[in-house]
Amino acid sequence: MATKQRDEPLGSVVVTSTPAVCGSCRSSRTTVLGMTLTDGTEVTFVSCRQCERRAWVGPDGELEVEEVLQRTRKQ
Repeated sequence: MATKQRDEPLGSVVVTSTPAVCGSCRSSRTTVLGMTLTDGTEVTFVSCRQCERRAWVGPDGELEVEEVLQRTRKQ
């Protein structure tokens, strides 16, 4: 009997069961994590196991690494 997967809270990170496709190589071999940055921005982190690309996607689209670092600095 199959069970339905669901999002699992893991501290401040949520492991999601939503499949994702890499924006670079189109591989479905990805790890997807929902997380909240220090400034409160909710993002989805996508890491590709095929080409090793990493991306943070926020409410307005993909964030540059520099923006992610800025949003995670303690004030």
